[in-house]
Amino acid sequence: MKNTAFVFPGQGTHYAGMGKEIAAVYKEAAAVYEMANDYTGVDIRRLCFEGPDSELIKTENSQPAIHTTSIAILSVLTKRFGLAGDVTAGFSLGQYAALVYAGALRFEDTVKLVKTRGMLMQNAVPMGTGKMVAIVGLDKEEVYRIVEECKKIGHIEPSNFNCPGQIIVAGYNEPVEKAAELALDRGAKAANFLAVSGPFHTVLLLDAGNRLREELDKIIVNHPNIAYVDNVVGRYFTEADDLKELLREHVFKPVAWEQSVNAMLDNGVDTFIEIGPKAVLSDFNRRCAEHRNIRIRCFNVEDLKTLENLLRNLDQENK
Repeated sequence: MKNTAFVFPGQGTHYAGMGKEIAAVYKEAAAVYEMANDYTGVDIRRLCFEGPDSELIKTENSQPAIHTTSIAILSVLTKRFGLAGDVTAGFSLGQYAALVYAGALRFEDTVKLVKTRGMLMQNAVPMGTGKMVAIVGLDKEEVYRIVEECKKIGHIEPSNFNCPGQIIVAGYNEPVEKAAELALDRGAKAANFLAVSGPFHTVLLLDAGNRLREELDKIIVNHPNIAYVDNVVGRYFTEADDLKELLREHVFKPVAWEQSVNAMLDNGVDTFIEIGPKAVLSDFNRRCAEHRNIRIRCFNVEDLKTLENLLRNLDQENK
């Protein structure tokens, strides 16, 4: 298990039923859902297992639901099976799970904090006035040109650098819709609008970041005790970095996931284990590695089938 990264997904990966199978079989996971309910005073377990989607899609609910599911699955991997990662990182919201794993934050604090974070992000821009769209198949330079052209219509900026050939732009509806149209006209393979409630990771959420900092100042934040890659700066965290400030900026600055994966590849990481609902990051990680002609292994763990696949592969490796 040398050179292994534990990585955690972000918002938009939620679905009714996430974590249900694993929690039914493993008491370690079930206990995390119990704690989430106790700490938040909200039935997070029901939201994760049953939905409804109309409630789960709300940012203030989806963030603690995804976070709880990631930590529940992590608990099974670490406590039941004794697995460990050499480095950890999380995509956007997933940073909080990574920081729990790294010992920098406590779950009892983060599950409440991400609910507040979700509420602040959801309320930062009036519902229905902002969008995010993933542009697939254009290089960075062309996406930047499109963004510049659309700025005269309203605020828009790149918000996520996911992997080579996939950049998300976000802002107010009209310029984002125009950017999607221009991207397709200029040869993009796709322009997919995200199922989120606002233009996240843009300067439109500056006030939300500042208000989140007030909440961060109320909790204990330690330096990570294992290697941690931060996706605001897209590199390994150092003792000189201010984690609270990075988490504040994280709300309104772009997600540098491609840069984060490249930092891990540069450091010899060759196995990525994605922990949480869906397997969005695994695809991004493969594309980053393929772009550099580097061979990696990617696993995701979200249910019993994917857990068994990981364990079977590790067992074969150890024989």
